[in-house]
Amino acid sequence: MTRTVHPIEQESFRILRARLDTSHLPPLRRAVLERVIHASADLAYATDLVADEDELRSAHAALHAGAPVVADVEMVAAGITARRAVCRLPDASACAGLTRSAHAVRLAYAEVGPGAVWVIGCAPTALEELIALDAAPALVVGMPVGFVGAAESKAHLRASGLPAVSNVSEKGGSAVAAAALNALLYTHHPVKENDR
Repeated sequence: MTRTVHPIEQESFRILRARLDTSHLPPLRRAVLERVIHASADLAYATDLVADEDELRSAHAALHAGAPVVADVEMVAAGITARRAVCRLPDASACAGLTRSAHAVRLAYAEVGPGAVWVIGCAPTALEELIALDAAPALVVGMPVGFVGAAESKAHLRASGLPAVSNVSEKGGSAVAAAALNALLYTHHPVKENDR
């Protein structure tokens, strides 16, 4: 199914590319960065976003082969427009020293198992729980926002060795996390680097 792109979105990307040259980036990293900037109108993501092209390629293949997508909160799930995302937050409760978000990660992992793509845009505790679970994800989009634990949880994600998209600063949130995943879903046939 071909996605129809509205003229306003086309103009937004034209303006973005006029202000920031992304042409030197590999195709999936470029797609993710541009979609995150488009969702946030924040050009600083050009130096804040961390993503590896090989990891993005593997995740892209997994997504297009039907890997499940898990979102930490319903706002992230609602922003993922090309795929239904599992979100177990409504079923979770704070218990046994876990936040509700961390419990939701455990519930979701019990449902989807290894190989899923996880999108965390709200709760640092959800990201920390996912790292601790050893869930063997295809990719973790870890972009929680906030002054308490957000930057630290993203640093833990990058240090974990899990395939990931993250950012260095405290900023992030549901919209940018969903945008990063949407970039991979909307890109059907990424150009190989040596074909550019």
